[in-house]
Amino acid sequence: MTISTIGVLGGTGFVGRHLANRLHKEGLRVRVLTRRRERHRDLLVIPTIELVQTDVYNSRSLMEALAGCEAVINLVGILNERGDDGRGFHKTHVELVDNLLNACQRQRIQRVLQMSALNASRDAPSFYLKSKGEAEQLVLGAASAGFRVTCFRPSVIFGPEDSFLNRFASLLRLAPLLPLARPQARFAPVYVADVVEAYARALELPASYGKRYDLCGPASYTLLELVDYVRRVARLRCRIIPLNDRLSSWQAIILERFPGKPLSKDNLRSLGVDSVCTEMDGLRALGIEPTPLESVAPQYLARLGARARYADYRGQGGRTR
Repeated sequence: MTISTIGVLGGTGFVGRHLANRLHKEGLRVRVLTRRRERHRDLLVIPTIELVQTDVYNSRSLMEALAGCEAVINLVGILNERGDDGRGFHKTHVELVDNLLNACQRQRIQRVLQMSALNASRDAPSFYLKSKGEAEQLVLGAASAGFRVTCFRPSVIFGPEDSFLNRFASLLRLAPLLPLARPQARFAPVYVADVVEAYARALELPASYGKRYDLCGPASYTLLELVDYVRRVARLRCRIIPLNDRLSSWQAIILERFPGKPLSKDNLRSLGVDSVCTEMDGLRALGIEPTPLESVAPQYLARLGARARYADYRGQGGRTR
């Protein structure tokens, strides 16, 4: 079956917006399911994007919203839950996927692409990775029921407006010292454009059915190396203080009580496993050459540093706006 209309869950987020633009270039219609349509009307500047307001956790609403789609991409995910018992992760990652597969079965949608995570496994140390692993198994298990499924397992994703490098840039601007938990945790940051290219190439590729692809950039770094790189590129003066395991635990206990949970105990548990590719590189398997961090990140990190310095100059001159 030729795919012309794709339903996307989580399409208003960082990766989703890049993906919608990439699929638009293929001439595909993208139906983005969202809880609040009015908040994301800016997406409608792309003529092939349709915003549909619905509750993806409601089985009937989700089924109706997917009517007419030939494929579905699920990008929904959270990094933190309200408590620390795994229920929030299970609802978002597992229950939603189960609901989605049922809706696809009723609408006779066979093609399903799932955003998982590197190290996702039922035996993983964190609720986040456990729930992602359980969802991944649900999706891959649906292949026996006739679904054409593919899972993508990226390391941390970077790019303009990302929530990783940009968050550290913001933290580095706030104070003269930044205590850093689990500084030796390793990542292989992958460029958002490479991630969405993987989705676009796999969409109608039979060889990708029933497979999962680990997505990593061409190099790995410790968390300390990445944060120091952000500091240097943005030309910020903050000093980074690496924390040992005990102090890292205390920092997580304190910071998860802050609004937005800058660091939670579950985040810390996830950091206990290096987020690097150990199996075949999924990007190269799809014919994509991974983009180096250093060729993209300076373009937006340097602007952040420049804005911060400009704000300092305005403050020194007595100007506030």
